[in-house]
Amino acid sequence: MTDRTVDLDKHRGMAAQKATDLRRALAEVEANARELREREADLENRMMTVPATSWPEAAVKARHLLNLYAASLPAEDTRHRALVAALFDDFVRLSGDE
Repeated sequence: MTDRTVDLDKHRGMAAQKATDLRRALAEVEANARELREREADLENRMMTVPATSWPEAAVKARHLLNLYAASLPAEDTRHRALVAALFDDFVRLSGDE
């Protein structure tokens, strides 16, 4: 027995090292995506259960919903994409955050 750890990656061929790196990267991406979905679900639950107390708070909810809508639009639907962008500009202009 020894107290030294052995880096097994050094004993593998390049193809095996690349495959291991890809698996690790994929696992990390999947974990991040899962965490993002959970955080988004938590945010949406809070948005549904806590009523807005001002127009800016309502605009935050509307902005989130519009982002979801815009993400579902096909790339060739430039008219609706432009309409969503114009509405975001209106939110900024009317909130005084320019």
